[in-house]
Amino acid sequence: MAGWLPAVSSASASSPGAGSRCPLCLGPPGAALKRQVSTSQWILRTHPAAPACDPGPSRPGTASSRTIFTSQVAMGPWTGTLASLLVVLTTHCSHLQAVDFFQGGLDEDRVSQWVSANASVLHGFWCQPASHLSRDQLSALVQRMETQQVNLEAWQLSCLANLVGHQGLQDDFERHPPDLLLFYDLTQVPGEDCQAFTRHAGQGNTELLANLPDQRVALRRKALGCLGGPRLRAPDLLLLGSLVCDMDAASIAAADPHILQNLQRCPRLTVAQQDALNTLLASGRTALGSPGSWTVEGLQALGPLATHISPRLWMQVPEAIGLDFFRSTVASYREGQLSPRDIRNIRQFVTSFLEAKAEGESPRPRRGTGRACVHGDITAATLRDDLFLVRYDCPQLESCLGSRVLRANLDPLLQQPLPAECQRVVKAKLCQIYPRGIPEDQLRLITSLVYLYSSSEIGQWNITSRDTVLALLAANVALDNQTEAVLQKFLDHNGTLTGPLLVAIGGTRLCWMSPRQIQTIRPSEFRLAGALDISACPQSRKNVLYAKAREAFRGTRTPAAYYRFMRPYLGGAPVEELQHLAQANVSLDIDTFTNLNPRVLQSLSVDNVTTLLGQNVGDLQKARSHPTISSWLRSLNRSALGELGLDTDVSSTTHPAFVTGGTLSTRPRPPLAVQPSDLPGSGAEASSSGVLRAALGQPWGPCHLLWSCPLVSCG
Repeated sequence: MAGWLPAVSSASASSPGAGSRCPLCLGPPGAALKRQVSTSQWILRTHPAAPACDPGPSRPGTASSRTIFTSQVAMGPWTGTLASLLVVLTTHCSHLQAVDFFQGGLDEDRVSQWVSANASVLHGFWCQPASHLSRDQLSALVQRMETQQVNLEAWQLSCLANLVGHQGLQDDFERHPPDLLLFYDLTQVPGEDCQAFTRHAGQGNTELLANLPDQRVALRRKALGCLGGPRLRAPDLLLLGSLVCDMDAASIAAADPHILQNLQRCPRLTVAQQDALNTLLASGRTALGSPGSWTVEGLQALGPLATHISPRLWMQVPEAIGLDFFRSTVASYREGQLSPRDIRNIRQFVTSFLEAKAEGESPRPRRGTGRACVHGDITAATLRDDLFLVRYDCPQLESCLGSRVLRANLDPLLQQPLPAECQRVVKAKLCQIYPRGIPEDQLRLITSLVYLYSSSEIGQWNITSRDTVLALLAANVALDNQTEAVLQKFLDHNGTLTGPLLVAIGGTRLCWMSPRQIQTIRPSEFRLAGALDISACPQSRKNVLYAKAREAFRGTRTPAAYYRFMRPYLGGAPVEELQHLAQANVSLDIDTFTNLNPRVLQSLSVDNVTTLLGQNVGDLQKARSHPTISSWLRSLNRSALGELGLDTDVSSTTHPAFVTGGTLSTRPRPPLAVQPSDLPGSGAEASSSGVLRAALGQPWGPCHLLWSCPLVSCG
């Protein structure tokens, strides 16, 4: 069966999102966002002159793009998370403008608009219409993306890099976005440009290459080849930038101490890299000197790296310096405005610091020995002390915190970066105070604790508003069973899963909804949610979400528009759907291709895959060690591998490596002459007037498991 079904009527298709206005933003500027996220702790202030749905030209996440949001008291460290939530919803609206913009025709006026568009429009860049641009037009568009500092996703960058390569524009790399350089064909970088290319690419985000392991390895090797060796000197580090984030622990430990500046840009460090960091800091070779001479200013200059300092190293730092740094770090945590990464790092720091402090003191009796309250009863003022956790360890918290104080001061207590043991103490006390379930107004305060609750305990809660759902789920703390239980309680109280709510909690939450809950989402609301990132979902959920998306977007009139909306959900597509997409000359990007159902991929022939990928077929070289790609390649014979331009040593796909055996053909197959009669465009000229202008929603991002510890039952 074809992937496109008969179109819905123009009225039903166009009414939710007709024109270029965002369905989430109808009414006065910001009014819809204020309706959808209307907690008493948040106020959305929109500049009176700002147009609806326009977050401005700055990069998402920069200070200027956040200035429209101001927080009131309340959520402590989660303040920044909920502020980011509002930014996500606003960005979601800007994608609607981009979809309308990029699906238009390529007349001279529209091309000129492309090269002068602002960042919010360019963020919705789509490769297929751009493939019809002339060389000069494409060059101007890419340079506009660089001057506007547009952050594109991996699926956009990979196909754009191929367009740039086909037009022979790679040599102008210094005027292109750094992220785009990460996807370029590195064999086409001349030796004399190697260092300049590495310097510019080093400003990019290598996490974008998560699905292109071979490209990531090749990029590292290319960079080291420019430098002439693995030992990193200070001038080398200036060139490498964020490419250092992929260096092994031994290289980091042996590098020039200036490597600390590079490591501050890494989204995360492996355990081995953290050990190498501590080895380097302990050596005294850095600007901080030996741990015994560290200062608060020096520690603050380390930025996020200070949160990775080991307990053993903290024990060597002067106590007064350590306490001052602890105080300032906790203060910033309690003020909020932190990203999930910041929250995770600070909690790691608190645990390490308190562990070091405990080891430096005399042995203490174990929990459960009836230890008395030593430092005095905890009061409201005590809970606002930035050194609260230094003075009251978890056993003392259990002994000194009374129920009346906890009930009246739950929010300031949970603004503290409590270790997991202390969180379990708080949960146990809440179970004593509220044996029949926590009241809904208190649920909005326990964001950091929700991961501790079982499904049966959540079953005692009353969840009647979207505000409560957002507070419990949007911070990416709840795990799979909690997500399903929270949403079920909301549905049990006649709640509905609206498009804005789906955007707010993010595509990852769809992975953890039950199939029955997914079926309750109305097609119109799914269309409003648009393209959510479900790449992390298990295959069973991808299959269910594909069916739901197909139901929602069945009225789409052209294959190109259908692919635009269905792309994130193709991981659950059957083989027939992919074959029809291939016949419709839809060039799948490699990022989407790696997320296809591996079993379905095994049923595709080399011709199917080559036609399906189109101009992106060359990216198989960059992703051949990806498990999905590797498994498919192993099913091919040597002749098929040679046809793809890959070397015939299938075993080489076991380890990410830069493959040089053979020149990969990047020329797409010619389009098929015959279009199946049941696809859009087979009859009279297809009209896009009835296509729902669904927003291409920003995913909330991968769920970070902040804490790993057993659940504590209230029973």
